[in-house]
Amino acid sequence: MSSFSRKLTAAFLSTHPLWTRQQFGIEQFIFPEIDLKEVLEFTIPSRMRLGHKMELVFKAAMEKQSSYELIERNIVIQRVNITLGELDFLLRDTSDNSLIHLELTYKFYLIDNEISEPIYRLVGPNRRDMFYTKLDKLKDKQFTLPYTKEGRAALQERRLEADQLKQQTCFKAQLFTPFTADQIGIRPLNQNCISGFWLRFEQFNSGEFEDYMYYLPSKDEWVLKPYEEVSWINQFNLLLEINLRMLKHSSPMVWMRKSNGEYKKFFVVWW
Repeated sequence: MSSFSRKLTAAFLSTHPLWTRQQFGIEQFIFPEIDLKEVLEFTIPSRMRLGHKMELVFKAAMEKQSSYELIERNIVIQRVNITLGELDFLLRDTSDNSLIHLELTYKFYLIDNEISEPIYRLVGPNRRDMFYTKLDKLKDKQFTLPYTKEGRAALQERRLEADQLKQQTCFKAQLFTPFTADQIGIRPLNQNCISGFWLRFEQFNSGEFEDYMYYLPSKDEWVLKPYEEVSWINQFNLLLEINLRMLKHSSPMVWMRKSNGEYKKFFVVWW
């Protein structure tokens, strides 16, 4: 496996589910044990969206375990020439031969502690992506798709019945808490998903951060844990780079390396 695909797969497998068992009326997929060394090499197209890259990672991982059989992925459901949506994965649970329609999601959410209800606190780095809207999409669109006339027909072509499907999601996430906040309760969400913090430009532009080294990861690298072999820069040069992002209303992720070798991940937000 190429170096980057290995890192991406390892990071995906180590990312925690946003909740366990069933919450919000949605059942979380129970991931089987995967031996990373057994996962075969695969190519990751550079221009592919991160979500689709995660699908390739999931597919490669599922091919190296025995708990589930991967039947098919990305089943497009159409009405005449209009695409209604697609089913991410169809799996067969080998323990009981049951069928699973699985929707895969990998998200980065910032916790806005000015909002009281946990599921409304989770926002994307640019505040365009909200956890509660993703929940609604899962329940109202993606999980209803197999039961449409067109969805049933697509499954019947594969000798499968929609009414036999279990609906599950593999919803992995990295969460980032406000820099100045005390401990934040996020139940019923998974506390293990907390991966770093977020702060505003004026908070980062202070002496508190001037003694450390930094790296601006690409979107693909957001998934990874920080590591040493990247081009680290000082705070002054990073501020110049971040200021350009702020002008474009883009909130970058930053890796920070402290003098003691400790690494941190955080977002600097434009809003």
